Amino acid sequence: MGEPLIPMTTFAATVHRRRVVDDAVWIYASSSAAVLRLDAVADAVLGAFLDGPKTVDAALAVAAAAPGAAGIPNADLATTLRELVGLGLVRPLGESAPPAPTVPPMPYPLTTLVVNVTNACNLSCTYCYEYGEDRLADRERTDGTARRSTMTVETARESVDFLFANSEGRPEITVTFFGGETLLNWTVIEAAVAHAETRAKAEGRKVNFSLTTNATLLTDAIIDFLVDHTFGINISIDGAAEDHDRHRKFKSGEGSYELILPKIRRLLEKNRARRGRPIGARVTLTRGTKDVRGLFRHLTEEIGFDEVGLAPVTAAKDRDWAFEPSDYHLLVDAFGALADDYVEAASAGRHHGFSNLSDLLRELHTGTNKAHPCGAGLGLLGVSTEGDLGLCHRFVESGEHEIGSISEGIDSEKRAAFLDAGHISKRIDCHGCFARPVCSGGCYHEAYVRTGDASAPNLHACDWIRAWTDIGLSSYARIMAKNPAWFDRHEVST
Repeated sequence: MGEPLIPMTTFAATVHRRRVVDDAVWIYASSSAAVLRLDAVADAVLGAFLDGPKTVDAALAVAAAAPGAAGIPNADLATTLRELVGLGLVRPLGESAPPAPTVPPMPYPLTTLVVNVTNACNLSCTYCYEYGEDRLADRERTDGTARRSTMTVETARESVDFLFANSEGRPEITVTFFGGETLLNWTVIEAAVAHAETRAKAEGRKVNFSLTTNATLLTDAIIDFLVDHTFGINISIDGAAEDHDRHRKFKSGEGSYELILPKIRRLLEKNRARRGRPIGARVTLTRGTKDVRGLFRHLTEEIGFDEVGLAPVTAAKDRDWAFEPSDYHLLVDAFGALADDYVEAASAGRHHGFSNLSDLLRELHTGTNKAHPCGAGLGLLGVSTEGDLGLCHRFVESGEHEIGSISEGIDSEKRAAFLDAGHISKRIDCHGCFARPVCSGGCYHEAYVRTGDASAPNLHACDWIRAWTDIGLSSYARIMAKNPAWFDRHEVST
């Protein structure tokens, strides 16, 4: 039964989110990241604290007057309150909250290295953080000489060796190739893959490969190689021609959609025939994108992508294409409509390619409780064309965010200082937010271009993140009610 409750002790509800879905009450407990379905009695007892802290006697009196707890003996209500305390939904007023997960001890083994094989690109996308107005990279060294725009084979191999050396204990690691336009340095990618596969075989480990490309340089030979080596592939494409060509243009001003479409279709056909890994479309959503649901259906139903990930553009607030707080309701409506489609498909046991929701549902089901918003500086680092290490691919060559090099190793002090500054315990604005377990303050890069401080929370997007988490909670509840076996894919076998 647990410790008895002291009637005069004052209790308060902890941060949580209550959602009613098809007459069932679901609670997202922010302290534990647990998703719980409450019966009417538990809901009445928890609801007694909605207008503020109360003593046990006062809370039980309020609960007893609620329709869901009518006629329930006081002793049973007290038992329910004790259970809510055990779940972390109610806590004695003034009692310290459970400590947040701490920064792991260093050196923390890597899982992924993002290898920037080139800074060059054959497109001139308006919103690009690499070449546009939000660029952080410094194209010159401290002595004023120009940095290399492409990585050498030697540096690529050394990058692979660095990942193997700094991923001790990881049976599976990932090399992600990035740019600029990644395929502009194809020779280096081939060499790096060969070297990584040799190392993996010798050490009895598994190495995965992935890349992001604008698809303009795909050839049959490149497609065969990517499929043969089971690459995870993301294609940067913003929808049908009208949406795509608004921002993703060649330097001449000509759009790129018509060139890439047949290349993408050949890639998808070859990959599907070989039952390769899902191929995703990576869409950057900007102000002015009108029909997101139609865009999604074009990419999945008409072109044939397995997955589509939709990312609101990260940009300084004064950019014409940047979302402002008043724009985010459009995303809420669009993502909500796609979530409805996803729920319908999942309830019937069918795949749906809305990867944003797949990722969020996995986090909700597994109880993900982030101390940091992503793996940057933690399990993931970026490496520049010259071998300098950055917090992630968006911070390579940004000077103050460099944390070592593949030749000299990781600067442990800078790495630890960054992780400490970006820890959820330091983001005070986030502590009262129910969505903090899945957000933890948001993207470091966007925070930096908006505020000049990578560790600052992205407060401009808070309403959007909370609304998106609500969509995820509602979707989770609806799928659980209709097809709970859908979530078996996230269960860890023992």
